[in-house]
Formats: sequence, structure tokens, C-alpha cells
Amino acid sequence: MGKRIFLAVLSTCLLFPLAACKGQESLPDGSQPQRESVALTVWGAEEDEALLEQIFASFQDHYAGQADFQITYQPQSESNCKDVLLGDLEGGADVFAFADDQVAALAAAGGLDPIENEAAIREASLPASVEAASVENTLYAYPLTADNGYFLYYNKAFFSEEDIQSLERMLEVAAQAGKLVTMDWSSAWYVYAFFGNTGLEVGLNEDGLTNYCTWNSAASPIRGVDVAQAMLNIAASPAFSNLTDVDFLTGVRDGTVIAGVSGVWNSVAVEEAWGNNMGAAKLPAYTCGGREVQMASFSGCKLIGVNAYSQHPDWAARLAEWITSEENQRLRFQVRGQGPANVNAANSREVQSSLAIAALLEQSNYSQLQRVGGKFWDPVTEFATSMAQGNPSGASLQAQLDRMVEGVTAR
Repeated sequence: MGKRIFLAVLSTCLLFPLAACKGQESLPDGSQPQRESVALTVWGAEEDEALLEQIFASFQDHYAGQADFQITYQPQSESNCKDVLLGDLEGGADVFAFADDQVAALAAAGGLDPIENEAAIREASLPASVEAASVENTLYAYPLTADNGYFLYYNKAFFSEEDIQSLERMLEVAAQAGKLVTMDWSSAWYVYAFFGNTGLEVGLNEDGLTNYCTWNSAASPIRGVDVAQAMLNIAASPAFSNLTDVDFLTGVRDGTVIAGVSGVWNSVAVEEAWGNNMGAAKLPAYTCGGREVQMASFSGCKLIGVNAYSQHPDWAARLAEWITSEENQRLRFQVRGQGPANVNAANSREVQSSLAIAALLEQSNYSQLQRVGGKFWDPVTEFATSMAQGNPSGASLQAQLDRMVEGVTAR
């Protein structure tokens, strides 16, 4: 794992007035008093390295003279941070970024302790981000972003405000222009969009590990097969393409893609490609079982955790607070375009004027916190991949839904 070490050995003279440095007292044995040496390892997204360098530097400047800091940055995916950390808690990072759906497991495993200054963090953060960082109303992590969701990007040169209300209409427009509308059906995270507002349900059981799922229901007003058939109809359009985030951006840049489902992390790149033609809005509705259904979304937050096994828990907590401070959440928005969890930063004019953030907030009316166990992902991806390919096996839709739900709910 690559690493970059930021070492700051700070002069004692920065802590005391200049006169005190000239006549610093010795200990009885003649030696000089020693400051604490603090070594902290921080895990964060690879894309955040330059931003974190800047934040580490300001942290060290702020606490100059109080300790000798050695801060080691290591890139680590936020999506699987839990698995890596729980593999070796004592050898893991002191401070780490992770997705909020991992907080319950980390707390249960003893990797996180309750936040000591809980009241101050709650007051400074958006309520939804506090909920995302809590387990049974106890705060276990520091809210960092409140933008871990998805919405629609579209090129205003092709679509009107009316067009983007319907996915089928968007596909018609794109087909006429010889262009593409994209979504990533290889990710179960995005596939939730089709099931979330249908009355079909998925979520965690009380054990916090296994799932319940009714996506294969044959008795509900909107049946599982209705959703599956709707997905097949969408996939059959010559204007639809099942593309990952990376391929979506490639298409945006080369002009083949004129709309797609993604998140705020791509806002800067999309705006660079489309300029003033960049549009962002809530997800459209799609036709399912003879009715229009508003597409749903998973929502979530990125959090900063402090390892309960840290050798320097107080300093680790200070660094976590520094990374998630109002000032540094504003900086994160400026550098990375990520939506703040801090109330003041989120309500700033700069953030409120962001098209991507505005679209995410609009979509939040149709979203729910991602709370599913590990068995959710692969079965849903297998099912959705079959739909994206036009059901090449020819197996009945009900049989495929039953197989998916069996996998999702496996114990």
C-alpha cells in the first residue's frame, strides 16, 4: 500500500515567548523537557491525497509546539474500509474515512468508541448526517460529507425540463440524436433506483447482518416481475447503455453520452466537458406496471472514524475533528466538489449554488439511507446484469427474482 509521510518536528520556541526560549529551564538531572511524539496513520480516498496534505499541514501549524507529529497517509477505499480495519484493528489506521453503512459493524466489533463531545458535533452537523453516523442514537463517528447519493446529469443542449421528467422520453430524445443515456446496472447500489419507490422492500434484520427483501413479491400492487420487465424495456432501447462511472465520464467527454446517473464526485469533470450546458436534476420517473414510478436512490454520508485501539486517542480525535471542521468541509467542497455535512458549510451561498448539490437535495426526497448487509450486492448485480443484457438465458423473470432474493436474504 502506497504511503506518504508528513513529518513535522516543531520548535519549542513556537510554544513559548522568544524570551522563554533563551532561558529554558532544565530538569533536575540537567536534561531538557521533551514534547510528546505523536505518530498517526490516516486512511483516506486516493483522490483526497492532495487535499489531506493541506489539511495535515494546517493541523500541524495549529498545534505547533504541543507535540512532535508524524502523520502517515495511506490510500484506502472508503467502501471497504471496515473489512480492512477489522482484519487488524490494532495495526489499522488511527483515523479513517468510511461510508456510513459500515458504522454499526465497526461499533459492534469494538473498532469505534462513542464520540466524547457528541453534543457539539450534533449541533454542528446536518441531522441526516448525524443519523448516519449513529447507532441507536449514540454518535460513533464524525460526519464529513452528506452527498453520498446519485441523481441525473443531462446535457441541456438536447433535453428540455419536461423531457427529463421521464426516462422513456429521455431515451426517445437520445435515440433520435444517436446518443446515449447511461446507468450502471453492474452496481446494486444504483439498481435500488428501480425498486425503492414501488412498495417492494429491502433492509437489515434486527441482527444487523442479514437482510429481508420482498423484491420478488407476486402479490403487491407493483410486482417484482413488473420492475424486471420495465428494466428489460429500458435495456432494449438503442439509446440506453449500462456503463460504469468511468465509462460514463468517457462518453461525456467524447460526446456519445448526453445523460447519465452519477453523483457529485463527477460534477467538476462533467461541467468541464459540457460547460454551461451541464444540467443536474432529480432522477426521472420510469414506466412500471402501467404507471409512472419516481426513481428512488440510496443516500448516505462519508464519515471519519477514530480507531478505538489508537495509541494516541486524544490526538486522533483532534485530527478527526480538524478534518471535519467547518473550514475544512468548505475546503473539501472547493477542491473536490463534495457536499458538506456541516450545517454552516452546507448552507453557504457557494454550496447552495452548486447544480449537483441542488439536484442531490431534490433527489433526497426520494431516497433512504443505505442499510443493507453484505449479501445484498452480488445477487442484485447478477440479476440486473441479466436484465441489462436482455435476459440472454431466457429464464422466467419470477425465477430470476426468486434466485436474487434467496441470495440477498441468505444467512
